[in-house]
Amino acid sequence: MRYLPPKPALPIHMAGYWRRWRALKQTLRQFFDTGGLGANITLPFKERAFSLCDQLTERGALAGAVNTIKKQPDGSLLGDNTDGIGLVSDLQRLDLLRQDSRVLLVGAGGAARGAILPLLAYGCKVVLTNRTFPRAQELVGFYHPMGDISALPLERLHTPDYDLIINATSTGVQGNFPPLPASLITSSVCCYDMYYQQGDTPFIAWGRRHGALRCADGLGMLVGQAASSFLLWHGVLPSVLPVLETLRAELTT
Repeated sequence: MRYLPPKPALPIHMAGYWRRWRALKQTLRQFFDTGGLGANITLPFKERAFSLCDQLTERGALAGAVNTIKKQPDGSLLGDNTDGIGLVSDLQRLDLLRQDSRVLLVGAGGAARGAILPLLAYGCKVVLTNRTFPRAQELVGFYHPMGDISALPLERLHTPDYDLIINATSTGVQGNFPPLPASLITSSVCCYDMYYQQGDTPFIAWGRRHGALRCADGLGMLVGQAASSFLLWHGVLPSVLPVLETLRAELTT
């Protein structure tokens, strides 16, 4: 199976990053050694978690990043990526996605990797942009045989050519948003942020400020990917809406 190998994280605060990764890796090993059967991985370690797995599902291998790990009966670790199916199912629930949607996907890390193939499989035309443009180009080179995907550097994004803009970066964690031009936004453009928080994320606030009328955060994607992870672990797909409603209520109180 052709797969996309994970890329090293950017050399920003690397000492802290590696310290946290070593601690997480040790915790995961202890967890599985003491009876743990399934784990869910979040940013910024999805690409690193890929290397811990003995086997990969097809979508995990193609993404080059995993957010779900399952311990199999023989003790080996199976890695999967449920981010993309969680994203697409949430976009469908919100009626933000069509099979011919023109999607601007911002980011080239583990979250973006997990989203590309499901978007292409759904029939979307995907344009990838990233602050480090060669990473976007590498992803396009890998996924080009699988659908309509291309890359543009941030400085060449001027015209509102997109139906949906997805923020797959971690900028919201630091209270920021990607440096996109306001000219991309019209009243018909939908803005979706994989990040979520109480109230609007910085990216969603930016989109609304410039005229986007349909915006959503990634809480539904979080619940959707978790449901698919639960399916991998237990063979049962739980209902998303009750969990989503509970979490949304907790965020707004």
